[in-house]
Amino acid sequence: MQKPLLDQERLKDKTNLAFRVNYFSSVFSLLFFLACLNILNIYKVIPWVFLAFGLLNLFTNVIHKYHKNLYATYIATSIYAMISATIIILFSGGINSPFIFILALVVFSGYATNRIYGKISLYLNLALIILIYILGLPKYNFTPNVVPNESKDLFALLSILFSVFILGAIVGKHLLRVHHSLYRAKREMTKRINEKETLLKEIHHRVKNNLQTISSLLSLQSNNIEDKKMKNLIKSSQNRVISMAMIHEMLYMRDDISKIDYKSYVIELCEYLIRSIKGPDSNIKLSLDIPDIRLGINTAIPLGLLINEIITNALKYGIKGEYEGNIYVDLKRDGDNGYLLKIGDDGTGYPDNVSHENTKSLGLKLIHNLTRQLRGVIIRDFSKKGTNYVINFKEINEHFPDEVS
Repeated sequence: MQKPLLDQERLKDKTNLAFRVNYFSSVFSLLFFLACLNILNIYKVIPWVFLAFGLLNLFTNVIHKYHKNLYATYIATSIYAMISATIIILFSGGINSPFIFILALVVFSGYATNRIYGKISLYLNLALIILIYILGLPKYNFTPNVVPNESKDLFALLSILFSVFILGAIVGKHLLRVHHSLYRAKREMTKRINEKETLLKEIHHRVKNNLQTISSLLSLQSNNIEDKKMKNLIKSSQNRVISMAMIHEMLYMRDDISKIDYKSYVIELCEYLIRSIKGPDSNIKLSLDIPDIRLGINTAIPLGLLINEIITNALKYGIKGEYEGNIYVDLKRDGDNGYLLKIGDDGTGYPDNVSHENTKSLGLKLIHNLTRQLRGVIIRDFSKKGTNYVINFKEINEHFPDEVS
């Protein structure tokens, strides 16, 4: 909704500029026409070109009210201006004519309207200037100066005043006003972005606090339960909550609230899981190979939960008791928006005929559901001892995250 409004405002600014330049240049052209006949004593070609340009320009402005096509108006005006200026320059001294600065004004107006039109105007007018120079060479000498000697200085003065007034009082003044408007809009937008970032940081902080509160409640609940199986289920849920809380804490602590440094997150998550399940003095060796990548929250959370489930299963069921064991996490980029995750342990593993489809294990089902959420494919690597997975997944688009099926 905002973009069309901005486009309309921009078109309105361009239209106002084109109309003001057209009106003032038409008025000055008609005044120049009268000055040529009554003050400068110029009667050939030049005054009639001024008259034709002034009337055509006014006519172009009038018909614009019916077709509403700004670029058609600009093209017509540019053609009138280039043809008229070229004729006046040729008949007032050629390359030495003071009116030649009008061609620069045409180029400037082109860039003020549209970058493409500005480039076209630039190259056309450069070609015209070179042509005017060539026509003035002794070999061709096609620059008949119809301005009387006694009027040359006054003609030069009026030509320069014409150029400077249109460029400064009309185009320059308008562009300065637009520049200040853009600066104010940018400053206001920066202020709003900073306010939103502060608000989002506060939201992440509160979400983290709420998740930690849930984790504490689960911990208190587990303390009152004697059933070991139920206790383990609650502990697993607590670890899942903490894995999400870590992400929100990292987003709150860093300047960039859109992405987190995933390497530090995985290190912190894995070390927490090992301490939580095996204790501070465990015999678990952790091997991590993760590049310095930054992932958005829509990818970071499901991937964090996925790693959490696999590592938890490895610590609880793969590497049992106080035995030594190795756990590894290897994450690599795979294409522009893809990643390859190799993760597993060297524990006892589970039978080959067990899958997420024929088991009641919530952890195993979660691993496959989270892989689907990441638009990924998971396969079990049977070439290694223990439980090992190879997972290809995509980074989730920030605006259209996939749902867990």
